[in-house]
Amino acid sequence: MKKYLVTTAIYSLLLKSALMAQIDGNVVKPYKADLLLQNADLYTITQGVLEDTDLLIKEGKIAAIGKDLSPQNYQVLDCSGKLIYPGFIDGGTSLGLVEVNSLPETQDYMELGKLTPQMQALTAVNPNAVAIPVTRVSGVTTVFTQPRGGYFPGTAALIQLNGYTPDQMDAGFRAVIMNFPSAAKSGSYDSRTEETIQKEAEKKRDEINDMLDKAANYLAIKEKGGELQYYPEMDQLSRVLSGNVPLFIEVNAAGDILDAIEWVKERELDVVFTGVAEGWKVADKLAESEIPVITGPVLSLPARQSDRYDVSYTNPGMLHKAGVRLALRTQDAENVRNLPFHAGFAAAYGLGVEEALKAITIHAAEIFRVDDKLGSLEVGKSATLFIADGDPFEPKTQVSQVFIDGYRIPMTNRHIRLYQEFLDREMKPSE
Repeated sequence: MKKYLVTTAIYSLLLKSALMAQIDGNVVKPYKADLLLQNADLYTITQGVLEDTDLLIKEGKIAAIGKDLSPQNYQVLDCSGKLIYPGFIDGGTSLGLVEVNSLPETQDYMELGKLTPQMQALTAVNPNAVAIPVTRVSGVTTVFTQPRGGYFPGTAALIQLNGYTPDQMDAGFRAVIMNFPSAAKSGSYDSRTEETIQKEAEKKRDEINDMLDKAANYLAIKEKGGELQYYPEMDQLSRVLSGNVPLFIEVNAAGDILDAIEWVKERELDVVFTGVAEGWKVADKLAESEIPVITGPVLSLPARQSDRYDVSYTNPGMLHKAGVRLALRTQDAENVRNLPFHAGFAAAYGLGVEEALKAITIHAAEIFRVDDKLGSLEVGKSATLFIADGDPFEPKTQVSQVFIDGYRIPMTNRHIRLYQEFLDREMKPSE
């Protein structure tokens, strides 16, 4: 009963907030406009820093970059003393699939069963999630939102943080998620023996291999034009086996990473490793495999009590030093806005500022195969970028404007409105 009352109270508060937002007439919506950004320092990512340079946004794309561009009939925004960056990309989140982490009723990231690869995360995305405006005003414009649970929990999607429907937010990339069976202890509370852990992991791998063997048979029948019954699970896995959809494998323990590398070689799959918390222990082997990695969260505790306090911070730098191509993720729902700080810690603990920027821009775009339109400031690419007054990895830096696909995003959210509301708490007499 207590839980029910708390839940009811929270929903009442959310409903009240929603009604107040509807009553408030000062609603600012994203709008698309041709706009000339003048006199900024452009952090292009791929072509260095262009100081005191103009950038023209036209029809949703970057139409021109250069000195003293003609304003013609364009709206002009003076960016003197400002810095412009491409929008940041988070390589792994539950944003849009979770509203309140503590309330199961607001979660839509998990289906029943071990085998649900056909379940599309994009269809479950809530474009009106409160955390989306909170995230994008921090310069995080694009996220990979993914399901959880089971061996193959579903198909994740890359989304832009602007739009009224999931289809409008679609950034054009999908991947099936797989959780690689672990032969490592799940924590200090795990009382299983090493033998038991190994047997359970082998059993799970056998089950996964059996699923993929069935998918291979399904694919062979489909390619020969044979008659097939409706079997969406096998149909989606067959697309992985045929190379039409990549497989993102969540794997973290060092021994599991080595096993996963060998398993991928045997299966000849198109994969990306995610998590990779102990990648620093086997960084050379990861580099040899040439498998891209999305690692994180960086701001987390060590996986083992015997590890140094900073292994999560240093992991990206050690992977990069070994030659691993990597991107970063928060693996969060409400606090995806902290992606710049995850990257900042990685930069400070060995990755370096330049590579940390690449890990949440162009390298992420390359891994998600959207580097033709996202990840850097280049003519012809999407005008997905933000304007700041300093280093985005620094907490004191303020983001003054965000653009997503050329849409000028309102720089407001629930947090900002509450801050503004309570700046002045004096009660004024009615007139």
